[in-house]
Amino acid sequence: MSTTFTYKARDPLGNVVDGIVNAVDSDRATDSLRRDGFDILEIDAQADGDGFDLFAKPIRKTDIIYLTGQLSIMVDTGISLSAALGGLLEQEENPTLKKVLEDIKGSIESGEDFSAALARYPKHFSMTYVALVKASEQTGSLGTMLDRIAGYMRTEVESGSKVRAALAYPVIMMILAAGVTVFLLTYIMPQFEPLFAQRGDSLPVSTKGMMWLSASMLGYWYLWILGVGAAATGYYFFQRTAVGRMIIDRVKINLPVIGPMMRKVTISRSIRTLGTMIHSGVDVLDALQLSANVAGNYHYEKLWSSVVQKVTTGHQICEALAGNTLLPATLIQMIGSGEETGKLDVVLNKVSNYYDREVETTLKGVTSIIEPIMITAMGVIIGTIALSLLLPIFQLSRPV
Repeated sequence: MSTTFTYKARDPLGNVVDGIVNAVDSDRATDSLRRDGFDILEIDAQADGDGFDLFAKPIRKTDIIYLTGQLSIMVDTGISLSAALGGLLEQEENPTLKKVLEDIKGSIESGEDFSAALARYPKHFSMTYVALVKASEQTGSLGTMLDRIAGYMRTEVESGSKVRAALAYPVIMMILAAGVTVFLLTYIMPQFEPLFAQRGDSLPVSTKGMMWLSASMLGYWYLWILGVGAAATGYYFFQRTAVGRMIIDRVKINLPVIGPMMRKVTISRSIRTLGTMIHSGVDVLDALQLSANVAGNYHYEKLWSSVVQKVTTGHQICEALAGNTLLPATLIQMIGSGEETGKLDVVLNKVSNYYDREVETTLKGVTSIIEPIMITAMGVIIGTIALSLLLPIFQLSRPV
Protein backbone atom coordinates (compact mmCIF):
# COMPACT_ATOMS: atom_id res chain seq x y z
CA MET A 1 0.00 0.00 0.00
CA SER A 2 1.30 3.44 -0.92
CA THR A 3 2.27 6.10 1.62
CA THR A 4 2.40 9.85 1.09
CA PHE A 5 5.79 11.45 1.76
CA THR A 6 6.56 15.15 2.10
CA TYR A 7 9.96 16.25 0.84
CA LYS A 8 12.27 19.20 0.45
CA ALA A 9 14.54 18.95 -2.57
CA ARG A 10 16.56 20.92 -5.09
CA ASP A 11 14.97 20.68 -8.55
CA PRO A 12 16.91 20.43 -11.85
CA LEU A 13 16.83 24.24 -12.09
CA GLY A 14 18.60 24.57 -8.72
CA ASN A 15 15.57 25.80 -6.77
CA VAL A 16 14.67 24.42 -3.32
CA VAL A 17 11.08 23.17 -3.46
CA ASP A 18 8.66 21.39 -1.12
CA GLY A 19 6.23 18.74 -2.31
CA ILE A 20 4.53 15.40 -1.79
CA VAL A 21 5.00 12.04 -3.49
CA ASN A 22 3.27 8.66 -3.12
CA ALA A 23 5.35 5.48 -2.86
CA VAL A 24 5.51 2.13 -1.05
CA ASP A 25 8.42 3.28 1.14
CA SER A 26 10.90 6.14 1.49
CA ASP A 27 13.52 4.40 -0.68
CA ARG A 28 11.06 4.10 -3.61
CA ALA A 29 9.99 7.72 -3.09
CA THR A 30 13.62 8.87 -3.14
CA ASP A 31 14.38 6.83 -6.28
CA SER A 32 11.33 8.25 -8.05
CA LEU A 33 12.28 11.84 -7.25
CA ARG A 34 15.92 11.34 -8.25
CA ARG A 35 14.82 9.96 -11.63
CA ASP A 36 12.93 13.23 -12.10
CA GLY A 37 16.14 15.18 -11.46
CA PHE A 38 15.59 16.15 -7.80
CA ASP A 39 18.40 16.32 -5.23
CA ILE A 40 16.70 15.20 -2.00
CA LEU A 41 17.32 17.34 1.09
CA GLU A 42 14.59 16.00 3.43
CA ILE A 43 11.88 13.34 3.11
CA ASP A 44 9.36 12.19 5.73
CA ALA A 45 6.16 10.16 5.85
CA GLN A 46 3.06 12.33 6.05
CA ALA A 47 0.74 12.06 9.03
CA ASP A 48 -1.97 9.41 8.80
CA GLY A 49 -4.73 11.99 8.50
CA ASP A 50 -3.21 13.32 5.27
CA GLY A 51 -2.21 9.94 3.88
CA PHE A 52 -2.77 8.49 0.46
CA ASP A 53 -6.33 7.50 -0.33
CA LEU A 54 -6.39 4.09 -1.96
CA PHE A 55 -9.82 4.81 -3.48
CA ALA A 56 -9.01 8.33 -4.70
CA LYS A 57 -9.93 8.97 -8.32
CA PRO A 58 -6.71 9.15 -10.38
CA ILE A 59 -5.65 12.29 -12.23
CA ARG A 60 -4.97 11.51 -15.89
CA LYS A 61 -2.70 13.41 -18.23
CA THR A 62 -5.72 14.30 -20.33
CA ASP A 63 -7.20 16.00 -17.23
CA ILE A 64 -4.06 18.12 -16.87
CA ILE A 65 -4.10 18.97 -20.59
CA TYR A 66 -7.74 20.08 -20.43
CA LEU A 67 -7.07 22.07 -17.25
CA THR A 68 -4.04 23.78 -18.81
CA GLY A 69 -5.93 24.69 -21.98
CA GLN A 70 -8.84 26.17 -20.01
CA LEU A 71 -6.49 28.08 -17.74
CA SER A 72 -4.68 29.48 -20.78
CA ILE A 73 -7.90 30.88 -22.25
CA MET A 74 -8.98 32.45 -18.96
CA VAL A 75 -5.60 34.09 -18.29
CA ASP A 76 -5.40 35.36 -21.89
CA THR A 77 -8.78 37.06 -21.53
CA GLY A 78 -7.54 39.05 -18.53
CA ILE A 79 -8.88 36.93 -15.66
CA SER A 80 -6.48 36.75 -12.72
CA LEU A 81 -4.79 33.41 -12.08
CA SER A 82 -6.49 33.01 -8.70
CA ALA A 83 -9.93 33.76 -10.18
CA ALA A 84 -9.26 31.39 -13.09
CA LEU A 85 -8.36 28.58 -10.70
CA GLY A 86 -11.49 29.35 -8.72
CA GLY A 87 -13.60 29.02 -11.85
CA LEU A 88 -12.00 25.68 -12.67
CA LEU A 89 -12.60 24.51 -9.12
CA GLU A 90 -16.33 25.14 -9.44
CA GLN A 91 -16.68 22.95 -12.53
CA GLU A 92 -14.16 20.24 -11.61
CA GLU A 93 -15.78 16.87 -10.87
CA ASN A 94 -12.65 14.87 -9.99
CA PRO A 95 -12.29 15.21 -6.18
CA THR A 96 -8.57 14.39 -6.28
CA LEU A 97 -7.79 17.08 -8.85
CA LYS A 98 -10.11 19.48 -7.03
CA LYS A 99 -8.06 19.04 -3.86
CA VAL A 100 -4.85 19.74 -5.79
CA LEU A 101 -6.34 22.89 -7.35
CA GLU A 102 -7.56 24.11 -3.97
CA ASP A 103 -4.06 23.76 -2.53
CA ILE A 104 -2.46 25.53 -5.53
CA LYS A 105 -5.03 28.35 -5.38
CA GLY A 106 -4.44 28.79 -1.64
CA SER A 107 -0.66 28.91 -2.18
CA ILE A 108 -0.99 31.59 -4.87
CA GLU A 109 -3.31 33.71 -2.72
CA SER A 110 -0.75 33.51 0.10
CA GLY A 111 1.88 35.01 -2.20
CA GLU A 112 3.65 31.90 -3.56
CA ASP A 113 4.67 31.70 -7.22
CA PHE A 114 2.52 29.53 -9.49
CA SER A 115 5.55 27.46 -10.54
CA ALA A 116 6.51 26.80 -6.91
CA ALA A 117 2.96 25.68 -6.11
CA LEU A 118 2.95 23.32 -9.10
CA ALA A 119 6.36 21.89 -8.14
CA ARG A 120 4.83 20.32 -5.03
CA TYR A 121 2.95 17.89 -7.29
CA PRO A 122 5.64 16.35 -9.55
CA LYS A 123 3.42 13.34 -10.23
CA HIS A 124 0.93 15.56 -12.07
CA PHE A 125 3.03 18.56 -13.17
CA SER A 126 6.38 17.50 -14.63
CA MET A 127 9.57 19.48 -14.25
CA THR A 128 9.18 20.53 -17.90
CA TYR A 129 5.74 21.96 -17.05
CA VAL A 130 7.11 23.77 -13.99
CA ALA A 131 10.15 25.14 -15.84
CA LEU A 132 8.01 26.56 -18.65
CA VAL A 133 5.62 28.19 -16.18
CA LYS A 134 8.57 29.67 -14.30
CA ALA A 135 9.98 31.10 -17.54
CA SER A 136 6.61 32.66 -18.36
CA GLU A 137 6.44 34.26 -14.90
CA GLN A 138 9.65 36.09 -15.69
CA THR A 139 8.42 37.31 -19.09
CA GLY A 140 4.74 37.91 -18.17
CA SER A 141 3.40 35.56 -20.86
CA LEU A 142 1.63 32.94 -18.72
CA GLY A 143 -1.44 32.62 -20.96
CA THR A 144 0.57 32.00 -24.12
CA MET A 145 2.90 29.63 -22.28
CA LEU A 146 0.05 27.56 -20.86
CA ASP A 147 -1.33 27.14 -24.38
CA ARG A 148 2.12 26.02 -25.54
CA ILE A 149 2.38 23.59 -22.63
CA ALA A 150 -1.02 22.10 -23.48
CA GLY A 151 0.08 21.58 -27.09
CA TYR A 152 3.38 20.05 -25.96
CA MET A 153 1.61 17.63 -23.60
CA ARG A 154 -1.00 16.76 -26.21
CA THR A 155 1.73 15.81 -28.69
CA GLU A 156 3.47 13.70 -26.02
CA VAL A 157 0.27 11.86 -25.13
CA GLU A 158 -0.64 11.20 -28.78
CA SER A 159 2.87 9.92 -29.53
CA GLY A 160 2.85 7.63 -26.49
CA SER A 161 -0.62 6.31 -27.35
CA LYS A 162 0.47 5.38 -30.86
CA VAL A 163 3.54 3.54 -29.58
CA ARG A 164 1.52 1.66 -26.94
CA ALA A 165 -1.08 0.73 -29.55
CA ALA A 166 1.62 -0.65 -31.85
CA LEU A 167 3.25 -2.66 -29.05
CA ALA A 168 -0.08 -3.92 -27.69
CA TYR A 169 -0.61 -6.21 -30.70
CA PRO A 170 2.51 -8.38 -30.23
CA VAL A 171 1.92 -8.50 -26.46
CA ILE A 172 -1.66 -9.72 -26.94
CA MET A 173 -0.50 -12.27 -29.51
CA MET A 174 2.19 -13.55 -27.12
CA ILE A 175 -0.34 -13.91 -24.30
CA LEU A 176 -2.74 -15.68 -26.65
CA ALA A 177 -0.01 -18.04 -27.88
CA ALA A 178 1.02 -18.83 -24.30
CA GLY A 179 -2.59 -19.49 -23.31
CA VAL A 180 -3.23 -21.81 -26.25
CA THR A 181 0.04 -23.67 -25.57
CA VAL A 182 -0.80 -24.18 -21.90
CA PHE A 183 -4.31 -25.40 -22.83
CA LEU A 184 -2.99 -27.92 -25.36
CA LEU A 185 -0.33 -29.25 -23.00
CA THR A 186 -2.43 -29.45 -19.84
CA TYR A 187 -5.80 -30.49 -21.25
CA ILE A 188 -5.53 -31.95 -24.77
CA MET A 189 -2.22 -33.82 -24.44
CA PRO A 190 -3.27 -35.84 -21.32
CA GLN A 191 -6.30 -37.17 -23.27
CA PHE A 192 -3.92 -38.97 -25.66
CA GLU A 193 -1.49 -40.34 -23.08
CA PRO A 194 -3.28 -43.74 -22.65
CA LEU A 195 -3.12 -44.23 -26.41
CA PHE A 196 0.53 -43.20 -26.63
CA ALA A 197 1.52 -45.44 -23.73
CA GLN A 198 1.04 -48.45 -26.00
CA ARG A 199 3.81 -47.21 -28.30
CA GLY A 200 6.44 -46.81 -25.57
CA ASP A 201 9.93 -46.10 -26.96
CA SER A 202 8.70 -46.04 -30.56
CA LEU A 203 7.08 -42.62 -30.09
CA PRO A 204 8.61 -39.70 -32.02
CA VAL A 205 11.09 -37.56 -30.08
CA SER A 206 8.86 -34.49 -30.34
CA THR A 207 5.93 -36.42 -28.83
CA LYS A 208 8.07 -37.67 -25.94
CA GLY A 209 9.23 -34.12 -25.30
CA MET A 210 5.68 -32.76 -25.30
CA MET A 211 4.48 -35.57 -23.00
CA TRP A 212 7.29 -34.83 -20.56
CA LEU A 213 6.47 -31.11 -20.64
CA SER A 214 2.77 -31.83 -20.15
CA ALA A 215 3.47 -34.13 -17.20
CA SER A 216 5.77 -31.60 -15.55
CA MET A 217 3.22 -28.80 -15.93
CA LEU A 218 0.48 -30.96 -14.39
CA GLY A 219 2.58 -32.62 -11.70
CA TYR A 220 4.64 -29.59 -10.70
CA TRP A 221 2.28 -26.73 -11.57
CA TYR A 222 3.20 -24.90 -8.36
CA LEU A 223 6.85 -24.82 -9.40
CA TRP A 224 5.89 -23.35 -12.78
CA ILE A 225 3.83 -20.64 -11.06
CA LEU A 226 6.65 -19.93 -8.62
CA GLY A 227 9.11 -19.80 -11.53
CA VAL A 228 7.02 -17.32 -13.49
CA GLY A 229 6.44 -15.25 -10.35
CA ALA A 230 10.15 -15.29 -9.50
CA ALA A 231 11.07 -14.27 -13.05
CA ALA A 232 8.58 -11.37 -13.01
CA THR A 233 9.73 -10.23 -9.56
CA GLY A 234 13.38 -10.53 -10.56
CA TYR A 235 12.78 -8.46 -13.69
CA TYR A 236 10.87 -5.84 -11.69
CA PHE A 237 13.73 -5.29 -9.24
CA PHE A 238 16.46 -5.73 -11.87
CA GLN A 239 15.08 -2.97 -14.11
CA ARG A 240 15.06 -0.62 -11.11
CA THR A 241 18.84 -0.94 -10.69
CA ALA A 242 21.30 1.18 -12.67
CA VAL A 243 22.87 -1.89 -14.29
CA GLY A 244 19.45 -3.38 -15.09
CA ARG A 245 18.19 -0.14 -16.62
CA MET A 246 21.36 0.19 -18.68
CA ILE A 247 21.05 -3.34 -20.08
CA ILE A 248 17.29 -3.26 -20.70
CA ASP A 249 17.35 0.18 -22.34
CA ARG A 250 20.25 -0.92 -24.55
CA VAL A 251 18.24 -3.96 -25.66
CA LYS A 252 15.16 -1.80 -26.38
CA ILE A 253 16.93 0.49 -28.84
CA ASN A 254 18.77 -2.40 -30.55
CA LEU A 255 15.87 -4.80 -31.14
CA PRO A 256 15.64 -5.81 -34.83
CA VAL A 257 12.17 -4.41 -35.59
CA ILE A 258 11.12 -2.26 -32.63
CA GLY A 259 14.56 -0.76 -31.89
CA PRO A 260 14.57 1.92 -34.65
CA MET A 261 11.11 3.05 -33.61
CA MET A 262 12.14 3.33 -29.94
CA ARG A 263 15.17 5.41 -30.95
CA LYS A 264 13.03 7.83 -32.94
CA VAL A 265 10.49 8.18 -30.14
CA THR A 266 13.24 8.94 -27.61
CA ILE A 267 15.02 11.41 -29.90
CA SER A 268 11.76 13.17 -30.75
CA ARG A 269 10.84 13.53 -27.06
CA SER A 270 14.21 15.02 -26.10
CA ILE A 271 14.48 17.31 -29.12
CA ARG A 272 10.91 18.59 -28.71
CA THR A 273 11.55 19.38 -25.04
CA LEU A 274 14.82 21.15 -25.83
CA GLY A 275 13.25 23.22 -28.61
CA THR A 276 10.22 24.16 -26.51
CA MET A 277 12.41 25.14 -23.55
CA ILE A 278 14.79 27.32 -25.57
CA HIS A 279 11.92 28.97 -27.49
CA SER A 280 10.25 29.78 -24.16
CA GLY A 281 13.33 31.50 -22.75
CA VAL A 282 14.58 28.75 -20.44
CA ASP A 283 18.34 28.75 -19.91
CA VAL A 284 20.15 26.38 -22.31
CA LEU A 285 21.79 24.37 -19.52
CA ASP A 286 18.47 23.92 -17.74
CA ALA A 287 16.81 22.99 -21.04
CA LEU A 288 19.47 20.36 -21.74
CA GLN A 289 19.10 18.88 -18.25
CA LEU A 290 15.33 18.67 -18.64
CA SER A 291 15.82 17.00 -22.04
CA ALA A 292 17.91 14.37 -20.27
CA ASN A 293 15.22 13.89 -17.62
CA VAL A 294 12.42 13.29 -20.14
CA ALA A 295 14.43 11.03 -22.47
CA GLY A 296 13.08 7.86 -20.87
CA ASN A 297 16.15 5.86 -21.83
CA TYR A 298 19.28 5.38 -19.72
CA HIS A 299 21.73 5.88 -22.59
CA TYR A 300 20.07 9.02 -23.97
CA GLU A 301 19.88 10.46 -20.47
CA LYS A 302 23.64 9.93 -20.12
CA LEU A 303 24.18 11.47 -23.56
CA TRP A 304 22.32 14.70 -22.73
CA SER A 305 23.88 14.85 -19.25
CA SER A 306 27.34 14.69 -20.85
CA VAL A 307 26.28 17.49 -23.22
CA VAL A 308 25.36 19.63 -20.19
CA GLN A 309 28.85 19.15 -18.75
CA LYS A 310 30.57 20.00 -22.05
CA VAL A 311 28.38 23.06 -22.72
CA THR A 312 29.20 24.26 -19.18
CA THR A 313 32.88 24.30 -20.15
CA GLY A 314 32.22 26.43 -23.24
CA HIS A 315 31.46 23.92 -26.02
CA GLN A 316 28.55 24.29 -28.40
CA ILE A 317 25.82 21.65 -28.35
CA CYS A 318 26.81 20.28 -31.76
CA GLU A 319 30.44 19.97 -30.59
CA ALA A 320 29.34 18.14 -27.46
CA LEU A 321 27.27 15.73 -29.58
CA ALA A 322 29.95 15.09 -32.19
CA GLY A 323 31.15 11.50 -32.48
CA ASN A 324 28.31 9.76 -30.62
CA THR A 325 26.33 6.99 -32.29
CA LEU A 326 22.97 7.53 -30.60
CA LEU A 327 21.99 10.51 -32.76
CA PRO A 328 22.12 10.65 -36.59
CA ALA A 329 24.94 12.77 -38.02
CA THR A 330 22.42 14.82 -40.02
CA LEU A 331 20.61 15.79 -36.81
CA ILE A 332 23.86 17.00 -35.23
CA GLN A 333 24.60 19.03 -38.38
CA MET A 334 21.17 20.68 -38.21
CA ILE A 335 21.70 21.53 -34.54
CA GLY A 336 25.04 23.10 -35.48
CA SER A 337 23.36 25.11 -38.23
CA GLY A 338 20.70 26.31 -35.78
CA GLU A 339 23.37 27.45 -33.31
CA GLU A 340 25.26 29.36 -36.01
CA THR A 341 22.17 31.19 -37.26
CA GLY A 342 20.68 31.79 -33.80
CA LYS A 343 17.54 29.85 -34.71
CA LEU A 344 18.20 26.70 -32.70
CA ASP A 345 14.66 26.59 -31.26
CA VAL A 346 13.11 26.79 -34.76
CA VAL A 347 15.40 24.05 -36.06
CA LEU A 348 14.71 21.78 -33.09
CA ASN A 349 10.93 22.18 -33.41
CA LYS A 350 11.09 21.35 -37.11
CA VAL A 351 13.28 18.32 -36.38
CA SER A 352 10.90 17.09 -33.67
CA ASN A 353 7.94 17.43 -36.06
CA TYR A 354 9.92 15.48 -38.67
CA TYR A 355 10.66 12.70 -36.17
CA ASP A 356 6.99 12.60 -35.13
CA ARG A 357 6.07 11.90 -38.77
CA GLU A 358 8.87 9.35 -38.96
CA VAL A 359 7.53 7.62 -35.85
CA GLU A 360 4.07 7.35 -37.45
CA THR A 361 5.56 5.89 -40.64
CA THR A 362 7.74 3.50 -38.65
CA LEU A 363 4.78 2.43 -36.51
CA LYS A 364 2.84 1.42 -39.61
CA GLY A 365 5.85 -0.50 -40.90
CA VAL A 366 6.45 -2.20 -37.55
CA THR A 367 2.81 -3.25 -37.30
CA SER A 368 2.83 -4.67 -40.82
CA ILE A 369 6.04 -6.62 -40.06
CA ILE A 370 5.12 -7.85 -36.58
CA GLU A 371 1.73 -9.24 -37.64
CA PRO A 372 3.04 -11.97 -39.98
CA ILE A 373 5.95 -12.69 -37.61
CA MET A 374 3.61 -13.29 -34.67
CA ILE A 375 1.18 -15.33 -36.76
CA THR A 376 4.08 -17.47 -38.03
CA ALA A 377 5.43 -17.91 -34.49
CA MET A 378 2.00 -19.01 -33.22
CA GLY A 379 1.67 -21.36 -36.17
CA VAL A 380 5.05 -22.96 -35.45
CA ILE A 381 4.30 -23.43 -31.72
CA ILE A 382 0.80 -24.79 -32.17
CA GLY A 383 1.81 -26.76 -35.26
CA THR A 384 4.64 -28.46 -33.37
CA ILE A 385 2.27 -29.55 -30.61
CA ALA A 386 -0.34 -30.69 -33.15
CA LEU A 387 2.24 -32.75 -35.07
CA SER A 388 3.43 -34.30 -31.82
CA LEU A 389 -0.16 -35.46 -31.27
CA LEU A 390 -0.86 -36.59 -34.81
CA LEU A 391 2.36 -38.44 -35.74
CA PRO A 392 1.82 -41.34 -33.28
CA ILE A 393 -1.82 -41.61 -34.47
CA PHE A 394 -0.65 -41.88 -38.07
CA GLN A 395 1.82 -44.59 -37.05
CA LEU A 396 -0.89 -46.53 -35.23
CA SER A 397 -3.18 -46.38 -38.28
CA ARG A 398 -0.57 -47.96 -40.55
CA PRO A 399 -1.02 -51.69 -41.27
CA VAL A 400 1.55 -53.88 -39.55
